Formats: sequence, structure tokens, C-alpha cells
Amino acid sequence: MLGVSKRVEELRFSEIRKFIPYSDGAKAKGVQVHHLNIGQPDIKTPEEFISAIKNFDEEIVKYEDSQGNKDLIDAFVKYYESINIDIDKEDVYITNGGSEAILYALLTICDLGDSVIVPEPYYTNYNTMAKMAGVDIISFRTYREDGFRIKSKEDIINSIKDNTKAIMITNPSNPTGVVYTKEEIRMISDIAKEKDLFIISDEVYREFVYDDLKFTSFMDMKDILDRVIIIDSISKRYSACGARIGALICKNRNVTENFMKMCQARLSVSSLDQVGAANLINVPKSYIEEVRIEYEKRRNILYEGLCDIPGVHCEKPSGAFYIIAKLPIDNSDDFTKWMLKDFQYNNKTVMVTPAEGFYTTEGLGKDEVRLSYCINSQDLKESMLILKKALEEYNKLRK
Repeated sequence: MLGVSKRVEELRFSEIRKFIPYSDGAKAKGVQVHHLNIGQPDIKTPEEFISAIKNFDEEIVKYEDSQGNKDLIDAFVKYYESINIDIDKEDVYITNGGSEAILYALLTICDLGDSVIVPEPYYTNYNTMAKMAGVDIISFRTYREDGFRIKSKEDIINSIKDNTKAIMITNPSNPTGVVYTKEEIRMISDIAKEKDLFIISDEVYREFVYDDLKFTSFMDMKDILDRVIIIDSISKRYSACGARIGALICKNRNVTENFMKMCQARLSVSSLDQVGAANLINVPKSYIEEVRIEYEKRRNILYEGLCDIPGVHCEKPSGAFYIIAKLPIDNSDDFTKWMLKDFQYNNKTVMVTPAEGFYTTEGLGKDEVRLSYCINSQDLKESMLILKKALEEYNKLRK
């Protein structure tokens, strides 16, 4: 009998996208769905990206270099220079989104059966990419009551196994919104030195930091640069998720030379998208600051709206555009499905992401959801009213 591999059978459907058929079903019935389930910004993509593609005048859309478009690589070098991080052209490898950079990084530094450690909760798609690479994810817990901070060095060290190759972290965090302090970054850096580990640092949300906090990159830790692998992307920074332009930044030549083997195997990243992305270096700095201010405003709306709902508990995020909320329910998968199939308020409903898939520890996240504040302020306010009404009705039905 024909079948598929055990490897792919063991992969899970995306926690973020698996309820889309139910969302489509609601829309087919004429119900408006507010999408708080996905980090798809509604901010307009800069005209610089669009115009560069419109003005493309080559007669042939050729393969690009496997490392990436030279103008785009130069643009990344200039961008990092603007945030006081010194990198060379040889440090930059353009990828099909940040996701490919993560997968290829794992394949480059890990053998089958090796492990990486992550603070829990973490970006759910890390699970899939680790499984594809034959790598185990080992998590150490962080707690909502502590603001999802990394409280002690021992929490990390106690998670390290003989086959652990890296610490993988998102800063600012998806899904918690925590922004790690310089002291936390220093502590993780010291552990990496002590235990001879790489650090895979997903920094795609670095611009979105609130409350006058300062972002610290692992690239700021000058004594560990040979251990640092930065994951970057234009997706969130410039509201260009569909362009699928990411990058791996690394100063370790052994890593980048071997990373290049996979870049060559997949030939190249989209030529036209790289043309558009290269021109984003000309976007005024005011664009990023205006977007950051807008997200901070939306963060406040979502957080205050959640705090007004009886039985909901959450911590105010300091960065990115997500929040983890504990709801007065037993099973967020069932609740999410019910909101899309059986509930509407004024012919509208809300789609959220169940949080269980953001944890490794069994049972955690079953009563939690991740919400994104990527939609406009009015729709966010309306979404909080709909969520409040949904929780009231859902719990009445289950009494």
C-alpha cells in the first residue's frame, strides 16, 4: 500500500492556521471574522518595495546568486550599521523568509537526534522545523506571573543535555511579547560560552519594543560573535510577509560556508522579491517609528480589553505584537472551533490561536490563547466585546 513517510506523519498541522477551514466556513455564511490568530500586519507595505518591482526592466527574470541579491545584501549591511551592529557582506545569506533561515540553521549545526533548548512558551512552528531537521526541542518553563522572564541561570543549565547544540530564542518574543533585558542576554551568552553552544536568535520583531525599553541583540555581545546566528526578515518590519524575504546573519565562517550548500541546493530566493526588498533601505526611519507607535497603541487596547473580561488573566507585553491570555475555559481548541462554527455577535466573530502548541510540557496552554494585535484599533475594540460575549455564552452552555 502506498503511504507517506513517518517523518511527515509525525509533523503537526500549524496551530496558527489549522482552524482556517472553520473560518472560511463562517465567512461563507456571511459572518465577518476578526483575525487575531495570525501576525499578518494590516499596515501598508512601503511604496519603495512596490515601485522597485514595477520598475524592473530586465528582459529575463534570472536566477539570483544563491547567497542573495548583492544590492539586498548591501542593504542589510547598511541596515545593521544603522542600528550600530557591524557586519560584513560575507555574514549575510538571503533566505525564503525567516522560516527557511531557521530550518537551514538547525540542519547546519545539528546532527540527527541532537537537541536545542528554548524558553517555553515559544513560537509553535519551531516544532515543525526541528522535526524536519531531526532535532529535539527541550524547553524550560517561564511563567506568566513572572512576565515570562528567564529567572535563573539554573533553569537553562538544567535543561542542557550532552547532545544540546544551541539555545534558540525569539527576542522580542512570539508568543509572549517579552523583551529580554541586557542582563538576560548577557546571562544566556555566558551559558553558551560555558557549555560550548550556539545561540540562534530570532530578532525579526526588534523594532517593536514599547514603554521606552531598549532592545539588546546577541550581536551586541562582542565576545560570543562566533556563536551567534541571527534570524532576520522583512516580513514584520515592513509589512511584507508575502514577499518571503529573510536572512541569516552569522560571522562564523564554518557555519556560513556549510549553510551555503543548502542555499545552492534550493538555487535561489525569488529575484523580484529581492529587488523590492533591496529598495526598502530607502524607506524613511519615520516609517518604522510610526508603525511602532501604532502597535503600542493597539497593544494597550488589546491588553485593557482583556483585563476587562472576567476570568481572563494576562501580562502586558513589552514587544512584538502578540499576547498570551488565560481564559476561563478548559479547552481552547474546542472554544476556538465553537466561536467559528456556532457563535456570532452582530454577525461577527473572532479567530484566535490555541496556545497548547506553543508549549512542550504536556497539558500547558490548554486554557490559553495567543492573540495578535495586527488589526486596526476599532476592530480590536470590537473583538474584545465579541470575545467577552462569547465567553459568557460558552460557559453558560457548559453549566
